[in-house]
Amino acid sequence: MKNIALIIAVLLISSFGYSQNGPKIEFKAKDNTIDYGTVSKKSDNGIRIIEFTNTGDAPLIVSNVLSTPGFSIPLKPNQPIMPGKTGKIEVKYSMI
Repeated sequence: MKNIALIIAVLLISSFGYSQNGPKIEFKAKDNTIDYGTVSKKSDNGIRIIEFTNTGDAPLIVSNVLSTPGFSIPLKPNQPIMPGKTGKIEVKYSMI
């Protein structure tokens, strides 16, 4: 009986760690990738948009966005994204 009570107590305590409170980001694209394909300096400005939604229960603050060489981040949200609202990050590929 003592072992069963201990197992139940451990399961209850560990389940609290799996519940997530606060902001949670969900990207619109399933794999969150952008395929630029074939681009031309004359017909493409190199800007793509990554859209996301805050599916959590607290405001989401995007404080830093990093990129790989050849890309820049011309626009990121400056204001908190409220729960249920969407935001976007613009990514620009260097067309030089």
